[in-house]
Amino acid sequence: MSTEQEIKRNNTLHKEFQNLLDQDFKDRKLKENEIIKATVSEITKNYIVVDCKAKMEGMIPVEEFKNDDELSKLKVGSKIDVYLERIESFKGEIIISRDKARKMKAWKKMEKVFETQEEMTGYITGKVKGGFIATVEGLPCFMPSSQIDVRPLKKIDHLMNTPVKVIATRIDKNRGNVCVSRRAVLEKSKNAEISEALKNIKEGDIVDNAIVKATTDWGIFLDINGIDALLHVSDLSHGRVKKPSDLVTIGQKLKVKISKIDAKTNRVSASIKALTEDPYENIEKKYKVGEVYEGTVTKIMDYGCFVKIEDGIEGLIHSSELDWKNRNIKPSKILAVSQNIKFKIVNIDKETKRISLSYKATLDNPWEKIKDMIGKEVKIKISSLSEKAIFGEIEESGLSGMLHYKELSYDENVEDLKRYKKNDKLNVKILEVKDEKIRFSKRALDKDPLDWFKDNNKNVGDVITTRISEVLKTGVKVSIDKDKKLIVTIRKLDLAKDSADARPEVFSPGNALDAKITELDLNQRKIKLSVKAAQIDEEKSLIAKFGEGATKSGATLKGIFEKAIGKKEKKK
Repeated sequence: MSTEQEIKRNNTLHKEFQNLLDQDFKDRKLKENEIIKATVSEITKNYIVVDCKAKMEGMIPVEEFKNDDELSKLKVGSKIDVYLERIESFKGEIIISRDKARKMKAWKKMEKVFETQEEMTGYITGKVKGGFIATVEGLPCFMPSSQIDVRPLKKIDHLMNTPVKVIATRIDKNRGNVCVSRRAVLEKSKNAEISEALKNIKEGDIVDNAIVKATTDWGIFLDINGIDALLHVSDLSHGRVKKPSDLVTIGQKLKVKISKIDAKTNRVSASIKALTEDPYENIEKKYKVGEVYEGTVTKIMDYGCFVKIEDGIEGLIHSSELDWKNRNIKPSKILAVSQNIKFKIVNIDKETKRISLSYKATLDNPWEKIKDMIGKEVKIKISSLSEKAIFGEIEESGLSGMLHYKELSYDENVEDLKRYKKNDKLNVKILEVKDEKIRFSKRALDKDPLDWFKDNNKNVGDVITTRISEVLKTGVKVSIDKDKKLIVTIRKLDLAKDSADARPEVFSPGNALDAKITELDLNQRKIKLSVKAAQIDEEKSLIAKFGEGATKSGATLKGIFEKAIGKKEKKK
């Protein structure tokens, strides 16, 4: 065979082989970005060589087989899933990945079990902010710190890199994030156990061997035949309990009654007080409103004191019922814990189990005695001052009252308050006692200037002689009494009948001035005088006396006055 013929024959065989090879690859239907089956053909120190039925064998780094101890189980001929990234790179190599195949497979499985809430096995491989990294089926997932156990754990070393059961609680397809929970598995298992155990008990059952597991300020946690139960502080006793830890110790066995079982949450509530008779059931037969009894102070609060009447029954003495003198006194200043006292029952509310008591009702009431002192003089010590009053305490009884600035003097001048200061002592008269409030008066100790009208039998319509004490632009001030304590202002319009004579400047201090009483209200302390009215009355009196028939004879008012004056002179 010639060389030319041999070349042609080799070319033909090459083309046939190429066609057969292309046809074989075509039938294999390899597609990129999918998981395919591969056979391990060789295991080296750094790579695992696999046959993917491609143009050439693929090589996968050994590191991708170290998860789940897969490398130790691997041998030549083993079938594994790999992820085909590219059939042929620019170097002509096939690009495959065992790790990506495992993650893709795990993601698909994760989506499925998320719907069914199926349990999976994972490994806690590391810690991150807010939680941990859990590798589940080769897929890194996030486990929040709150989801690692049913109760907070100080250490989790015993859980690191060990198989744990988890449930997928959230999947974010867009970000490729998965959240898992070990706590959900534990609770699910615990709930199944509890549901089974709850079949053996029912509401109303009495249990003798409830074991104390833990105590808090608001209750006690019990173990009842493997079931967690809560004994609330309100179910410990019919009376008030300060701290549950004062009554029980960890590990102590208690006799309780199952008061409630919640079928939805499997929560069990227990009670001790349900085992005893309610002391409030027949309380109206034991205690009467208005009667005095004895008890022990158990607790002191800002608003009052609690008193133990008997086991399981307590009453409240409000701060307003502690002291007659001070309704807002601090309870700790009156009573002390463990002190035995007498009290009076004010009210019993059987439905709400509340009893109101009074301590001050067992003491002498100074308010009853002070009523007998109305109108009498007492000495007070100033405790405080306001803009319009003085507040003082009676030295004899300790009761406090108010002295208004108008009761300081008959001048009723608010500036008088400035003359007094705290702790000053002064004599006053008790004017009124009403609703445990006292009203004082200092001016009541002095004679009232208005009594002048009573003493001199003066009323509205009478004309009195006054003396000018001060001239004002709007009128004049005149004193009615000799002591000049009764001062009244006569307005400009009332100074004279004729407006020309009603000018204040024509008057001088010390001059006598006759004026008529036109208004007098001693209760409201209102006095009104008028010189004008007095002149008009005097004119009418003269006309009535000397002017009868004067109109008919042509007499004038001037002539009548001259005639009257003349007569007076002749008489003199």
